[in-house]
Amino acid sequence: MDALGGLVDTPQLLALAAALGWASGFRLYAAVFLTGLSGWMGWVDLPAGLQVLQHPAVLGASGFMLFIEFFADKIPFVDSIWDAVHTVIRIPAGAALAAGALGADSAAMGWVAALVGGSLAATSHAAKMTTRAAVNTSPEPFSNVAVSLAEDGLVVFMLWLSATHPALFAVVLVASVVLAIVLLVVLVKFLRTVVRGLSEFMRGRPLPRELG
Repeated sequence: MDALGGLVDTPQLLALAAALGWASGFRLYAAVFLTGLSGWMGWVDLPAGLQVLQHPAVLGASGFMLFIEFFADKIPFVDSIWDAVHTVIRIPAGAALAAGALGADSAAMGWVAALVGGSLAATSHAAKMTTRAAVNTSPEPFSNVAVSLAEDGLVVFMLWLSATHPALFAVVLVASVVLAIVLLVVLVKFLRTVVRGLSEFMRGRPLPRELG
């Protein structure tokens, strides 16, 4: 699919399904709105399972939620609460969007897409939650805003890349998954150290050397 073309072959559909799953873990409403808007504007021909996204009612709802999420995601600690609440929304939605991209003509492909899309959404969502929790340990708000804006740009970039360069998108996606796993391992250890340090501090003991 080029910028103004249609979804015409399997690699492009696979890239779209993976991109929607991955993006849902970061910005579900942005993924839904941008995909629907592209179809409504005639920039792309969405597969049958995703054409509902270009309905004006769906565009209005996803656009409204995108507006709220854009600002909520840039407020320290509000972003973490927002992410926690959306744990039960983003992952199944990522699975549903991926299935919609591939499942119109084959139930088996729909299930495969749902499993992959849900797994990608879970991976990106977990990396996002962990990263934002770590960023929120900083007393200043600017790093939080910077990370949030970077996530906004990443979602737009990944959706665009999946539409224009599916093969390159696959390479970037694999690198992103590896990076997400590394971040999860490193940041979970860091957050455990923070929690342990705060617990010791509340008991009147000195902070651990890592936090001192």
